[in-house]
Amino acid sequence: MRGFLFTFTYYLLSVIYVLVSLPFLALPGRGPVSFIIRSYTRAMNLNLRLIGGISKEVRGRDRLPEGAFVIAAKHQSWGDGYLIYPEVKNLAFVTGDHLEKFPLVGGILRKLGAIVIDTCGGGDRKAESLREGMETARQEGRRVLIYPEGHLAPIDHHFRYKPGVWHMAQAMGVPVVPVATNIGLFWKQQETRKTPGRAVIEFLDPIPPGLSKDEFMARLTNAVETHTAQLVAEARGGQPVLATLIPDPASDSESKPTSGDPTALSKA
Repeated sequence: MRGFLFTFTYYLLSVIYVLVSLPFLALPGRGPVSFIIRSYTRAMNLNLRLIGGISKEVRGRDRLPEGAFVIAAKHQSWGDGYLIYPEVKNLAFVTGDHLEKFPLVGGILRKLGAIVIDTCGGGDRKAESLREGMETARQEGRRVLIYPEGHLAPIDHHFRYKPGVWHMAQAMGVPVVPVATNIGLFWKQQETRKTPGRAVIEFLDPIPPGLSKDEFMARLTNAVETHTAQLVAEARGGQPVLATLIPDPASDSESKPTSGDPTALSKA
């Protein structure tokens, strides 16, 4: 019952805030729409706490650098973006163009300065849309949220981290802030059911620009997955469990999941 009530409120709030945003889309600047969407994410956090029974704790705010940077976050749930967005000012985010299929959402994404990736135009078009979005974010000194796994990962598992985040950091010349979370224990991926508990997001030590791709990817993967395992273990009251590497959903040629291999995180 809790999950269905939360879902009803989730869509009700979403529709209300989309409609409230519409009159401001024609105005210059993104200030009013950004304010409305930030209020929307705060309302969703309240919805999570009051109806979903999921409270929120934020750790590591003091690790966030000044100026522009990239946030590379663990992606366990539809809810993790709602936890992160209100905590970081001047935040853009990377998303696929699938969100534009929802009525009126495309205009809001463009007004917010989201980096919308063309998922239907092939590899060249994807790269071009990412470059265009990065250049705009760099010029405006914005922070950018990206999910380097590219998929919602179940608890105790992770997908191979994609190097797009490294290319983004290199092109913008900015540090990358890894983010760990345990929200997947309470709001699993896209599930309706909600389990009461305390969801934690933790901003980790920034990774400076200039590292080689292999060194950067190993450092990012280890940071996010190690701290995520610690947060999950803390909530469970047990010992951290090494995440299992699983193949991307769209790929049939990947190797089988790597389980129990201490080097699995550094290889991803």
